Amino acid sequence: MARDDNWWQDYPSSGPIKVENGIKARRARGRIATSWWSQRFITVLEDLQLGGRMSRGKNYARSGQVMSLDISPGKVIAKVQGSRPQPYAVKLISKPLTAEQWDLVTGKLASKALFAAKLLAGEMPPEIEEVFAEVDVPLFPAAARDLPMHCSCPDWAVPCKHVAAVCFLLAERFDDDPFLIFEWRGRSKAELLRELRGNRAGETPAPPRAALDVENFFAAGPLPPEPEPQDAGLVLLRVDAPAVTVHGKPLIDVLTPLYHRFTR
Repeated sequence: MARDDNWWQDYPSSGPIKVENGIKARRARGRIATSWWSQRFITVLEDLQLGGRMSRGKNYARSGQVMSLDISPGKVIAKVQGSRPQPYAVKLISKPLTAEQWDLVTGKLASKALFAAKLLAGEMPPEIEEVFAEVDVPLFPAAARDLPMHCSCPDWAVPCKHVAAVCFLLAERFDDDPFLIFEWRGRSKAELLRELRGNRAGETPAPPRAALDVENFFAAGPLPPEPEPQDAGLVLLRVDAPAVTVHGKPLIDVLTPLYHRFTR
């Protein structure tokens, strides 16, 4: 009897090996991504015709098959447990923006007061994609070639369900912190906010504050200079003395010898 080389296709897959303490999507039903920017990221992936593997990847994300997920400028590295003992290595590549491109983007963002205010408050303005488009820099991948995906699994399709699972969890990370999108494109949150503060239109730097001498804060200051001695008559003539007599003498005449005595 001839051997069927595709005999293994008649047997159902045993499914992925269960993972303890894997990264699970928070939502067990419906959309995993909730914010507009994360949903936009998923929509971009679906527009790239990823096929039915997106739904299988969503199941992987919800069952905790993703073991690790690290985001750094230009790439996302993850490990996903499949049906084989060795976890699969997944990598998503996104070419970081150049320094010149980031200068154009931050300049545009800083020139729009509402955008700058929202970003400084940790929010993602809905029209931010338009700002990136104005300088010919897409915020999200515009084509499949802009988002190379790699997985060490034997599946010939790209992306596979392991890559799709990482994409869903990445969208969830974007939900928590939209600045991770910028970090993936090469600019950290701290760097972006610092540049926005420094480039906001019409902003003038505040004058530097005087240095505070903490050690001598409660110490007494220098004593005022001693007044120069003045003629008693001149001092008393400046005083509007009342018209009072003392033992028949004007008050000024009585005070003058007393003043001389005190000054000595």
